[in-house]
Amino acid sequence: MKNSQDNQELKKSVGIAAAGLVANGMVCGIGTGSTVAFFIEELGRRVKQEKLQIIGVPTSFQSKILCQKYNIFLRDTQDCAVLDLAVDGADEVDPDLNVIKGGGAAQTREKIVAAMAKQFVVIVDESKLVPRLNYAFPVPLEIIPSALGFIQEQIKLLGGLGTLRMGVRKDGPVVTDNGQFILDVQFKPGSDLRKIDQKLHQTPGIVETGLFYDMTAMVLVGSAADMKVKKLVKGS
Repeated sequence: MKNSQDNQELKKSVGIAAAGLVANGMVCGIGTGSTVAFFIEELGRRVKQEKLQIIGVPTSFQSKILCQKYNIFLRDTQDCAVLDLAVDGADEVDPDLNVIKGGGAAQTREKIVAAMAKQFVVIVDESKLVPRLNYAFPVPLEIIPSALGFIQEQIKLLGGLGTLRMGVRKDGPVVTDNGQFILDVQFKPGSDLRKIDQKLHQTPGIVETGLFYDMTAMVLVGSAADMKVKKLVKGS
């Protein structure tokens, strides 16, 4: 059985492997989360020891602060149009390499950065591989607070149940870096999530969903069986 130490080692191994994809002179999107933290740490080591020269484009305040700690030169998202590469974690990955993101409440900025990238690479441990999206993890929606009641009703009409994400060490709801709320939604098994995603994007008050369809070029997976990194490529 995999223990927490093994899980950290898996995250570290895929983070290091992803950092190996970053070449000198790249403008690189940098995601958010515990696995990406190891990616940032390894980038920092390469910047210091190998004199790697890159520009990082972070998706959250958390990642920005960590990049600054490791002296990675940064650029704001609004100052970019195209990125050479973007690396991020995921909460679920299906067999077609579609993913759910948003466990860190940063999916809107993460999706913008992923869309900018010539290549979007996802890094996970094997526990994140699922037979279908929304299998165990809810679909996070970033919403405008004033639309909460309306959106919850619209979600019911789509066969889902939305729960407002609450803060753990603060009173009240989680507030994103964009100043919005997060609704975590569970849909019925067998729901056509791709079709639902289209309808959600047409619903006033929903800023963005955590469903990333047809965006991932490669997934690096940490395998507990041999403690190695496996590469999954779109279409293979």
